[in-house]
Amino acid sequence: MKEILALLPRPSRYLGIEEGAVEARPASARLHCALAFPDLYEVAMSYLGQKILYGQLNSMEGILAERVFAPCRDAAKVLRERGVPLATLESDTNLADTHLVGFSITHELAFTNVLLMLDLGGIPLRSADRGEDLCRWPLIMAGGGCTICAEPLAPFMDLMVLGEGEAVMPQLVELLVRARGEKWTRTEFLKEARHIPGVYVPSFFSARADGTLEPLFDDYKKVRRRPVADMKDAFYPVRQVTPFGAVHNRLSLEIARGCTRGCRFCQAGMTLRPSRERSVEEIEKLTEECLASTGYDDVSFLALSCGDFSGLKTLFLDVADRCAREQIAISLPSLRVGSVDGEIMARMAGIRRTGATLAPEAGSQRLRDVINKGITEEALIHHVRQLAGYGWQQVKLYFMLGLPTETREDLDAIVDLCVKVRDCCRKKDEDGKWYGPRLTVTAAVSPFVPKTHTPFQWEPQISQEAMKERIFYLRDAVRSHKGISLRWHEPAMSHLEGILSRGDRRLADVVEKAYRKGGIFSSWIEGFSLEPWLEALEECGMKPEDWTCARDLEAPLPWEHLETGVSRRFLLTERERALRGAVTGDCRYEACRHCGACDTKAGPSLLRTSESDPPLNTMLNFPSRDQVDFGPIPEIPRFEPGRKKEPPHIDEALTRRAVRYRIWHRKHGGAAWISQLELQSLLERALRRAGLPLSFSQGFHPLPLLSFGRALPVGVESLSEWFLVTLRSPMRDSEVMERLSSCMIEGMELVRTELMPLVGKVPMPVEELFRLKVGEKAVAREPERLADWAGRLAEDWKHFADSSFLGFERENKKGTLKTENLRSLLVDYERREGGEIFLKLNWRETYFSPLTLIRTVSPWLDAADIELLKLAQYF
Repeated sequence: MKEILALLPRPSRYLGIEEGAVEARPASARLHCALAFPDLYEVAMSYLGQKILYGQLNSMEGILAERVFAPCRDAAKVLRERGVPLATLESDTNLADTHLVGFSITHELAFTNVLLMLDLGGIPLRSADRGEDLCRWPLIMAGGGCTICAEPLAPFMDLMVLGEGEAVMPQLVELLVRARGEKWTRTEFLKEARHIPGVYVPSFFSARADGTLEPLFDDYKKVRRRPVADMKDAFYPVRQVTPFGAVHNRLSLEIARGCTRGCRFCQAGMTLRPSRERSVEEIEKLTEECLASTGYDDVSFLALSCGDFSGLKTLFLDVADRCAREQIAISLPSLRVGSVDGEIMARMAGIRRTGATLAPEAGSQRLRDVINKGITEEALIHHVRQLAGYGWQQVKLYFMLGLPTETREDLDAIVDLCVKVRDCCRKKDEDGKWYGPRLTVTAAVSPFVPKTHTPFQWEPQISQEAMKERIFYLRDAVRSHKGISLRWHEPAMSHLEGILSRGDRRLADVVEKAYRKGGIFSSWIEGFSLEPWLEALEECGMKPEDWTCARDLEAPLPWEHLETGVSRRFLLTERERALRGAVTGDCRYEACRHCGACDTKAGPSLLRTSESDPPLNTMLNFPSRDQVDFGPIPEIPRFEPGRKKEPPHIDEALTRRAVRYRIWHRKHGGAAWISQLELQSLLERALRRAGLPLSFSQGFHPLPLLSFGRALPVGVESLSEWFLVTLRSPMRDSEVMERLSSCMIEGMELVRTELMPLVGKVPMPVEELFRLKVGEKAVAREPERLADWAGRLAEDWKHFADSSFLGFERENKKGTLKTENLRSLLVDYERREGGEIFLKLNWRETYFSPLTLIRTVSPWLDAADIELLKLAQYF
């Protein structure tokens, strides 16, 4: 794939040279694994689970784990047109030539992307078509939160992992090494692998006509989810791959697993029990080590319900002090109403203040009790008032539509609650005039999707038409309220998710047909279409209602052979309590409801496979939360028209400017495919890893004082690039070079430093020198078309140099087309031995991409043909 980077959108997605990436040597590996994520690089590199497995597997002797992600639609089209198979990032190994391909499946809408990646890798889609030779094709497996309900994907997988992968993978890969070495058949390996707790072999269960399954082995009737009993045994990588760009480009520190709040719609809250916390001391140690090794400027504490971490206040205040010294932000996602007190809010406001997000899920208290959300209107209003007192002015509220027992009154309650939140800080003064801020409220609504292994797994999903009707009803209802806006999740996508979320193996044919019809990237609104899926259902003799309908409470379910730890009896009891509006407390701090996940006096955990398994119980730092609920509300600032918002506080020491350096460097190999925008965050992290005392700007978003020369086009190498950095403490240039050199990414080499004035603009080059040639790989790939490339190039540039006009039409800032004469850009050219062309280009009046200039002068050149090197800059 690396040979056609010039043809691929966002080529940096396929480089595999990020800081922290493994040095791949497939030939010396006992087992070559491809960790596959069926979505784009930016999404995949935000997923902590894959980072954990990447670090764990590569720490094992002789095991090589690389990454591979789904290429976008345009990139997939290029791969097919050029006959290039999908390959791993680090070593560019064809996917079919690896030994194991492990997919991380986080949601049902990714099913067809799994088939896309297998197809682009040249691997037969179905397990049955890959034969008995274990070495002919890689073993195809899946893990992640979705494997407890991935029956539509089962015929395509050799095996799946249920539960926490780092507990299963060491045993599994060692068994695969042995099996390959001893020439086992695929079936022989799978028969042995089934004895590893957490390993699910779909082919060892045969499908009945109704979608339920018949086990083929008496000792393999139930597959239990594999948990990590104690978080001190949960692997966490100190050294991580720091991406070129990601949806969540930050250090995600997992502080806990599991949640026992008991929201009845929440699959993760039911299937990841019990709650297990990492110790505060270990988290603080990991924070220090990970920040030093990655250079991130943002830390996110990760848990299903972060605010329920028993030692959150202790942890947050300790880490906040450390982060404030280096202008590092801390975020707490997945916060519940009332789960953080004023001290934490005050520190968050002082670091970085953006909009706050809360999830009441339902507008009325009656419906919140049905779903066991555990939030009251009083608590929500109190929480919002606290936020406003600490400077927040924007609040987003998440709601679900179509919940069991929902009525029109519940929809009206959503609007009423938004109005109350908007106005909760408004008061009347002695003269009867209103004062105080009116908050900005965004209501985000999403249709309810019934999930397996939850109390609502038997409930119907409302139709797509009903979804639209309720969304439009809310849209019309909020129009008359200033300061309140409505956003919604695409009903067609929720409808598709509802079809797949409780599907059985009969849907496998639908998934494959939908893939063949172009139904990929179904979780992306861009390019999404429900039509391929509806056509596939019809061709298979099915209707959407076959899958979104209510389920018989007495009938067996197609996923009951997969044991998540929560018993059917408990789920049915919770469903009955939901219909009565009865609330179930959090068993961390209230009575045990005997769901089945823990070892109790009443009996062992349903997840226990043997007496030697470690005890499985709730594990907390403190017996009760270290925060005060319903803390004091600070004085809410009086509304003053025209008053500017004040930015968060930043330590004055961080804004000092002691010295500024221009740092010259080379950029070659894979680094040439990194854009300037991507380079900015990479360099900032490199400077932090080097321990350089960066100087920061002031304002709402303080940033390091870092600037660049003119952007180098993606794909162009250079011997003469530079960037400017300002330090808050004096430092010799030799020390800067020494510290920073070892922290630069592969393909970027420091050359020298140049002391610059602390203030004033830095001049840009007026001329640059380039070397142009056609790459050897391009010639080898298409020898006939590029047979006389040197002569044709020389003729093109001679003709251009002798001419007085070469027009190029492009759009100006006003949107009108303007024809430019490119002739003035060429100062001089020279043909050298071997056919190379040396070009001196002029930027005095305007800048123009040298790659575009070359393609204009020589339109017969393909983007993948050009090899361009910048040699020098002249000021």
